[in-house]
Amino acid sequence: MHQQQFYINGQWVEPAGPARRDVINPATEAAVGAIAMGTAADVDRAVAAARAAFPAFAATSREERLDLLARILDAYKKRYDDMARAISTEMGAPLKALAGSGQAGSGLAHFKVAAAALRDFPFEKSQGSTRILREPIGVCALITPWNWPANQMACKVAPALAAGCAMVLKPSELAPLSALILAEILDDAGVPAGVFNLVNGDGVGVGAPLSAHHDVDMVSFTGSTHAGKLVMKSAADTVKKVALELGGKSANILLDDADFPRMVKLGVLTLLTNSGQNCNAPSRLLVPENRLDEVEAIAAAALAKVVVGDPLADATTMGPLANEAQFRRVQQLIELGVAEGAKRVAGGPGRPEGLAQGFFTRPTIFSRVTNAMTIAREEIFGPVLSILPYRDEDDAVRIANDTPYGLSGYVASADIQRARGVARRLRTGNVHLNGAPVDLSAPFGGYKQSGLGREWGAWGLEEFLETKAIIGYGADD
Repeated sequence: MHQQQFYINGQWVEPAGPARRDVINPATEAAVGAIAMGTAADVDRAVAAARAAFPAFAATSREERLDLLARILDAYKKRYDDMARAISTEMGAPLKALAGSGQAGSGLAHFKVAAAALRDFPFEKSQGSTRILREPIGVCALITPWNWPANQMACKVAPALAAGCAMVLKPSELAPLSALILAEILDDAGVPAGVFNLVNGDGVGVGAPLSAHHDVDMVSFTGSTHAGKLVMKSAADTVKKVALELGGKSANILLDDADFPRMVKLGVLTLLTNSGQNCNAPSRLLVPENRLDEVEAIAAAALAKVVVGDPLADATTMGPLANEAQFRRVQQLIELGVAEGAKRVAGGPGRPEGLAQGFFTRPTIFSRVTNAMTIAREEIFGPVLSILPYRDEDDAVRIANDTPYGLSGYVASADIQRARGVARRLRTGNVHLNGAPVDLSAPFGGYKQSGLGREWGAWGLEEFLETKAIIGYGADD
């Protein structure tokens, strides 16, 4: 693996500067490698390569890009196990329960979804004598997080390629190994030189100069709301398009006729997936106030079956938090939940018994939470569930919408019409009814401070296109 190099213009190249950063395995707190850290000079080189490659790649046909995506899928499948192991090593996802299925699998799936969207996408249409074209936007900066590395890279790289764009990827410096494997996959698949480029680094050294670069036409960023605001500010001077997928504090509303044993358990296990490090996690469980005792008991029983431990062990269902900073933040928020008077149903501060090393956190359930408490308002990004009581349906909707975020939501009811009605009232980009799983071909993105734009499927492809009207074009032949 090319840990000390960047992928620029179809070649593995030496960085401009000497800076290096250790890659830490969060389960052991030991370094498993070290990556080169980029600078503005590396960004300039990568952007120049993308700019030079863009005209020819933008002119490729739909069929040529479909063939390219097919080759990428073949190359990805050959490196699937490598990708899964890298993700497990760099951010702690259990290899069998998550990294080898959901994490690596989602990356592969996004390339499939992008190919399906490209196959039938209407790049041109006539409106009277006006011809409307959808054209690739240009050179794209892709900035991705550490929590779902393959997923987040693929859901940007795949549609950008499908659209005919050139790009520079800056993955999280905390989970860079999977990005290096992706670069090797794209190289093996024969992505034209300069179309895809990879520069490792942090936000200051690479993210900021990439977002501000005068030759970058679009920035697609996934990460915290705070970091997203910085990206927008950095991009503002050049008035480039910015797409943001940011934080969330999603409500999971169980209406009074829901299947409580099933839906409470599902809510707990969904939250704990990836150690709670999901932007769309159902972290606020809203239940009728007269059923709090019942819900607490079901939730505690579900949590008791979670196995926290070594990500490489087959029995493990929850690994560590991905890095030390996140571990410290989650611990502080758990302690704050206790201090603010929430009822601790299970878990609490500290590491699970028998795990003295690694960024392992006790999965924790708080109840009798009010929406004014910090644990109900801030995105914890860890295995912490807040149970909030509501009086009636209107009160549940009010509480759910009382947040600066609006990424996802969940509603459960025995009456599907009732569930649909509540879903329509939620100010959020996605709503899951009765435990419906994620749909990778549906639009994904948020309202309010959860972001701008949409990813996945045809909506993700649209983000990488400009719209041109040729007026007086005449009738279509």
